[in-house]
Amino acid sequence: MAEPSYPSVAQMFLDRVTKTPAKPAFMIPQPDDSWKQINWKETGDWVRKVSCGLRAIGLEQEARVSIASSTRVEWVIATLGIATAGGATTTIYPNSTAEETAYIINDSDTVFCFVEDQDQVDKLRSVRDEIPKLKKLIIIDGKGDGDWVMSLKELEAAGAEADKAQPELFEKIVGKINSQHLCTLIYTSGTTGTPKGVELTHDCWVFEGEGIESLNIIQPDHTQFLWLPLSHSFGSVLLAAQLKIGFNTAIDGRIDRIVPNLTATRPDFVAAVPRIFEKVYNKIVSGPRDAGGIKWKIFRWSMATGIAASREIQAGRQPSGLLALKYSIADKLVFSKVRNVFGGNLKCFISGSAPLSRDISEFFHAAGVLILEGYGLTESSAASFVNRLDAYKFGTVGQAVPGVDIKIDPADGEILLGGRGIMRGYYKLADVSAETLSEDGWLRTGDIGELDSQGFLKITDRKKNLIKTSGGKYVAPQALEGQLKVYNPYVAQVVVHGDRRNFCTALIALSAEDMPKFAEQNGLSDLPYDQLLKHQATIRMVQDSIDRLNSGLASYETIKKFAILPEEPTIENGQLTASMKLKRKVVEKKYMDVLDGFYKGALAGLE
Repeated sequence: MAEPSYPSVAQMFLDRVTKTPAKPAFMIPQPDDSWKQINWKETGDWVRKVSCGLRAIGLEQEARVSIASSTRVEWVIATLGIATAGGATTTIYPNSTAEETAYIINDSDTVFCFVEDQDQVDKLRSVRDEIPKLKKLIIIDGKGDGDWVMSLKELEAAGAEADKAQPELFEKIVGKINSQHLCTLIYTSGTTGTPKGVELTHDCWVFEGEGIESLNIIQPDHTQFLWLPLSHSFGSVLLAAQLKIGFNTAIDGRIDRIVPNLTATRPDFVAAVPRIFEKVYNKIVSGPRDAGGIKWKIFRWSMATGIAASREIQAGRQPSGLLALKYSIADKLVFSKVRNVFGGNLKCFISGSAPLSRDISEFFHAAGVLILEGYGLTESSAASFVNRLDAYKFGTVGQAVPGVDIKIDPADGEILLGGRGIMRGYYKLADVSAETLSEDGWLRTGDIGELDSQGFLKITDRKKNLIKTSGGKYVAPQALEGQLKVYNPYVAQVVVHGDRRNFCTALIALSAEDMPKFAEQNGLSDLPYDQLLKHQATIRMVQDSIDRLNSGLASYETIKKFAILPEEPTIENGQLTASMKLKRKVVEKKYMDVLDGFYKGALAGLE
């Protein structure tokens, strides 16, 4: 196993500041929609004040400090301040309920908590009696109360005074941090069950920074646009990569601002989850399709040409002759406009957190936009496999990041991972840790997959999500769900059900954002939304896409019955995780009466 290049994230950060002090580090959105640029020296000075402030108010080695905030530069400054002070960051999604937040604070033994605003303060005040170990809140946007709450500015001021009194202490503390000290305690949002605290050491993140740098996908002069929740490992691993490589990051977690922010910041790369690509795909296609006529014909011709060119490139050949000419025309008519939506400077997207449909990958590739799908778990520090700019296969999650070990369990096809990025364990859960980590350090991922001869990994499904019908046939539901969303732009989420049943069925949620357009096109705009979901035109529209899906499936895989859900799963209603993964078990439990009805021989609906 390769020796780490740095003993800690803290030292990796200080080295970045020393090496490239004047280089741009972060772009920060301003109220007037402009962007403020700060360099690495300015970032280092800011972090130093926060770090010294935390030590001044009593932070000790490996003590936990939580962050309950959306993605913004202050989140980064807080976690780097915690790391350089020798503490460990505990992540809390800002939309967590008071009870969920209290659970994580208590379970993690958090002593201080950075909170975004007064809403977060009020949330924690409502459960203050339940979190006796929490000594102080540090509010980013707001004022302190002279007691339990202090402002970020007050913490910085305390840090500046402490640093002035003992200027050698900051570097001394960083020097005491070693590779096996706890750096981050990430609570898995979990599609089922109680969240578990995943212990990631400093070396986990140093390893990820080294590994991502070696892939040569991201260059020091690149700009990233970052919107992913930093409470999730996918967002955090990008910070580790930034410290090692030194690229610039435009940071803004507001999902509704993603498209205008891409235009404004013109990034070289962006990481996103599949649901974002599905939404963009549907918007791109719906414009010319709704316009109809010549626009739709041009778009369809361009896409057919683009797909043909994409498949030539995937096969290792460049389009030539008539295809090259046709593709250049399609590019001028359609594809250049698509790329301009992303700022016109994009080298690639990086997709993770959930499976990405191959059709979505090919669609974007046809438009000259490469999506590099990757794979990893919070327990493996997020990035374990990824496709490369010069070596990619759609439908796979790419090849292993250097230093990641893999083997496939011959008994059931489960993927096992090893290497420096594997977690230390689950906090306070020795028995669960022993179930997940083998005695010789292999992580049981719970994912089923297969490796090809070139080392590309294909994920077929989650071990626990695999459906085994009563006839003994195995069905991988996620593949069917992803395909249905490609076939039908109005489908937002799908749960294919059928474990220990005699056939497969589906719960289907339609997009609340897009269904008004369907209503207008079908003369149904006057219908109340709940009636629109039950209208025969809507049911036919869904049935048509299911028929198309079923036509390419084995009989035991086909969806025999379905129900249209009365609401779309969201983070707010508890049916999506904060990283936009569907909580399958939650949805199935909520609509179990409907599912049971499918198998009683009656056509079940939602009344």
